[in-house]
Amino acid sequence: MPVQKFEPMTKDFPTFDCDAHVTEPTVIWERAKEHLTRDELEALKQTDWYDPDSQQYLINGRTGGTLLGMRGAPRFLPFVSLSGPGIKHNIQRALNARNTRPETAVTKEQSDYLDHAGSYEPKPRLRDMDVQGIDQVMIIPTDIDTYPWLHNALGARAMCKAYNEWAYEYTLEDPDRLYFAALIPMQDPKFAIQEVYRVAEKGCRVALIRPTDAMGNYPLQPKYEPLWSVLEETGVVYGMHPFPAIGSHMPPGYTQQYSSAELIQRTISTSGLPHTFLGNMQAFMAEASVWVTLTLMSGFFDRHPRIKAAVFESDCTWLSFLLDECDKAYRLHRSRRQFPALKRLPSEAFHEHCFCGFEGDESFPSHLPDFYRDICAWSSDVYHHDGDDAWRAIETMRKCELPVSDQAKMLGANARRLYNIKPPRKVIRDRVTEIERPDWWPTEDEIKQALKPDAGMIFRQPAAQSAK
Repeated sequence: MPVQKFEPMTKDFPTFDCDAHVTEPTVIWERAKEHLTRDELEALKQTDWYDPDSQQYLINGRTGGTLLGMRGAPRFLPFVSLSGPGIKHNIQRALNARNTRPETAVTKEQSDYLDHAGSYEPKPRLRDMDVQGIDQVMIIPTDIDTYPWLHNALGARAMCKAYNEWAYEYTLEDPDRLYFAALIPMQDPKFAIQEVYRVAEKGCRVALIRPTDAMGNYPLQPKYEPLWSVLEETGVVYGMHPFPAIGSHMPPGYTQQYSSAELIQRTISTSGLPHTFLGNMQAFMAEASVWVTLTLMSGFFDRHPRIKAAVFESDCTWLSFLLDECDKAYRLHRSRRQFPALKRLPSEAFHEHCFCGFEGDESFPSHLPDFYRDICAWSSDVYHHDGDDAWRAIETMRKCELPVSDQAKMLGANARRLYNIKPPRKVIRDRVTEIERPDWWPTEDEIKQALKPDAGMIFRQPAAQSAK
């Protein structure tokens, strides 16, 4: 049996993964009636529903996707639950290259093996975390991109309640290590306020909110002011999480380009760019940077001095440049009538109120610790295909010669300070150096071949030549 080996590593501080994912299981819908009123359940069935007979995910009464029904299917690499312990990007590349050819494609058994149960069950997740060097984690849903587009406000509230109840129960397996971020029904500010109060009573630390709502409104809309006040009152963190704005479920009346990510998505469709960088990375940064600019330059944090915010899943290399530009613009134009009189420079407001997520292969924060050491919070993004473990983040930081005290802050202490969470009782100190793998595991030579640019291409002989 092959053995995957890793270099020995140790750490003396507890990590906190502030943005890792769960894949919503069908049990959320199967048990929804236990948590919802009759009216909410009926609204949920018309709004956001998993139909077990057809194995379809229905959004606003229409087919929304087949993700939940694809687990274990032949030739399916479960990209949202793939990146478990040791499933590094090069290994994923080798598996994807295999999958281009029917004779070497992933079998049902192999797909099952690669579908990490920790993505939807807490016990296996805790075992995975032990290998990944993750002491504590904040779980975030995968299909977050569907919730803002739900047309029915009551159905949206029902979906958020059903998910939040499941996520809360997930964390009860080990409340010392597992925490959940709540979905909030922004379709109706009153429903959003009620859900914040409800999850706060369960100990929830953060409410997930898209940069814009389903109609393109940014947080400056007056209708949301009571919600921000409730976040201040409860201490629940404003968790701003961008996502690709494909918009296939846009509500009626949505006819304009409100979101920077949507504009990038349109650019993708017309530019001919042959890969997903713009949609998977640039769009996230664009959404985040617009949100940061709007909140800082509008005096949002002056109006809500007790609110804390986290900028999720957009990396952070862009942040130092943006804050510097905001400061320069405010100094230059603050006498103009359009600018509100801010109590602080934009950068000062950010450092007092906000934290920004970063991932383990992002080295820039380690090169600029004076700027980032108190506002960065590490994200693994597991089990998504681009996820990685704490050991990768430590390796990056050590190559940058970042002091251990700063590593401890960025990889855990900052997130615990943001969420007001105590360190875990036990700390993972030593890296697991060997993982047994099945016989079909990619060899080093196969991985090397898969990294070649043409590894995923299928070359066919001309018809005349193949007939000889």
